[in-house]
Amino acid sequence: MDQHGDCATSFTCAMSLSDQGVSSIPQCYILPPSQRPNTNHVSISTTLPIIDLSTLRDQSLRSQTINEIRIACKEIGVINHGIDESTMKDALEVANEFFNLPNNEKMCLFSDDVHKPVRYGTSLNQAKDEVFCWRDFIKHYSHPISDWIHLWPSNPSTYREKMGKYAMAAQILQYKVMEIILESLGLNHQSYLHEEIKGGSQVVAVNCYPACPEPDLTLGIHPHSDYGSITLLLQTRSGLEIEDKNNNWVPVPFVDGALVVQLGDQMEVLSNGQYKSVIHRAIVNGNEKRFSIMSLHSFAMDKKMGPAIQLVDDQHPKCYNEFSFREFLEFLSCNDVSKGRFLDTLKLI
Repeated sequence: MDQHGDCATSFTCAMSLSDQGVSSIPQCYILPPSQRPNTNHVSISTTLPIIDLSTLRDQSLRSQTINEIRIACKEIGVINHGIDESTMKDALEVANEFFNLPNNEKMCLFSDDVHKPVRYGTSLNQAKDEVFCWRDFIKHYSHPISDWIHLWPSNPSTYREKMGKYAMAAQILQYKVMEIILESLGLNHQSYLHEEIKGGSQVVAVNCYPACPEPDLTLGIHPHSDYGSITLLLQTRSGLEIEDKNNNWVPVPFVDGALVVQLGDQMEVLSNGQYKSVIHRAIVNGNEKRFSIMSLHSFAMDKKMGPAIQLVDDQHPKCYNEFSFREFLEFLSCNDVSKGRFLDTLKLI
């Protein structure tokens, strides 16, 4: 029998299983005991930094804010900031409408090809993952938006308008966040990587984590780090957890009207290891569904990115090989990423 058992021949999305009121989850969603979330364990409490980027406009506060960002990137790698409230609200509402569509309509967009510019699915790699994620997602390339938006879902009728507005706002915010992160590394020449960032890639991943009858047996998304430079995350409730330096899982508090900013593998490589990409996962809830919208930003598909030469010297030798977004996709298409991180294949030291 195929390793995916009853999920192999007739894929049923997590949302449909939840709507059917199943009392137990299919075997292909059940993690080995060592990988399951410990829902009975008392969560480790920590205070994550909430940084208001508007303080950067006050020159007397700018250096203090840059230092706060430097500390956030070194310690946890998570900072928060909001976009226009109505834009975020509209995007989340239309996401809800999309996932409430009949299953056969969503399945028209289903693909296990990770190279597809628009695809619907459940797991990181439907074809390779031994255990599926308890989530549904729709992912689409989003920058430049004029190249891709015609491929996005046309139903709901306002999906392209509302999600497109959010995607463009996230792209603008990304420019600002990247500028201050580079400045915090001492790479503050105004033209540094300006064209590469402007011409980079954006993938918007809209996630639905349905209520799960056995939340202690599965995860909404398995532990991983994002491939790109930064990820902007909008969420409707708590559920995101990050791994700290002591390998403990730390819940990220839900802050209404805020975005979580996570550093990805490209930023760890670019900083030559000064900043670390964030290993994270999503737990699921027995009673409530959760939505999130991730705007994943990276350099262009074939742009090779390695450690900044300004951050390499005798005391800080080069720690990583170069890589591109396309090389990450090739790795993803051939591997179950729960078995090993792409970043580990790049390490020299």
